[in-house]
Amino acid sequence: MHIYHQSSSRSALCNTCTPFITDGGLETELIFKKDYDLPEFASFPLLETEQGQQDLQEYYGHYVTIAKQYNTGLILEAPTWRASTDWGLKLGYNAEALDRINHKAIQFLDDFRAQANLNTPCINSGCIGPRYDGYNPECYMSAEQAEYYHSSQIKSFSEAGADIVTALTMTNIKEACGIIKSAMKNDVEVVISFTTETDGRLPSGETLQQAIEQLDQISNTYPLYYMINCAHPTHFETVLQQNQPWLNRIGGIRANASCKSHAELDECTELDAGNPQQLGQEYKQLKTHLTNLNVVGGCCGTSHQHVSAMTQACFG
Repeated sequence: MHIYHQSSSRSALCNTCTPFITDGGLETELIFKKDYDLPEFASFPLLETEQGQQDLQEYYGHYVTIAKQYNTGLILEAPTWRASTDWGLKLGYNAEALDRINHKAIQFLDDFRAQANLNTPCINSGCIGPRYDGYNPECYMSAEQAEYYHSSQIKSFSEAGADIVTALTMTNIKEACGIIKSAMKNDVEVVISFTTETDGRLPSGETLQQAIEQLDQISNTYPLYYMINCAHPTHFETVLQQNQPWLNRIGGIRANASCKSHAELDECTELDAGNPQQLGQEYKQLKTHLTNLNVVGGCCGTSHQHVSAMTQACFG
């Protein structure tokens, strides 16, 4: 059994000879397939109950199976996208309780990884979400405010021994910058993943190119790589056809199953799971533009069936 800890995460994840998969849309699967009520779209409270932990183990187990089938590495993303101060308070979690649950999330993944018995790299990631609504941000923080806001969660992940932290569904450059600065201070590797609107731009109006180039310049290329998540490939593919150096920094995609806009998805009362095979082919097309695309997974509406199709298309 191979267990890869923080010291080897950069070499493992940046080795383009080793493809990785990660999971799909955890929260949408819990809501629409497991009938969970997830206030504030938060999945971390499942760690508090035996049934919740069993359902999470079953969920992650599907991705272990795919990793073994296609001989890929696996990134286990903690169910902590909402486990930060503002969202936690809405759910009755104060600072002490959030620190406990973030530690518990990494321990849960450590225990799960030990049982998975993979012969390929398996990396545990502390997941960070945006302070505001990723579909419709209320406002934007300065980089200094973002660093302060996210520092407690990143510190918890670092203390718990997370291999990396991954900031998903980032909506603007300044918040991502604050997360990177906090990760640097806590000596933990970080991945930054942006969401886009249907025009391929961040919800803030900034371009992916601006975001990646500015953050790399500010941080001396500190992030392991960048990702795009919570958008459909048709929303951002056109901005990836520029054959420019910044594209080499995009190492992962976690797309939505649906081609609907964020506004349309926000109004949906039924799951739009799209077509897994078609989505897999769209990933294959993205790989022609992104030479360093090495991590594939899903976001809203996707399941292990989608990730299996992506893996087959990209790495099979």
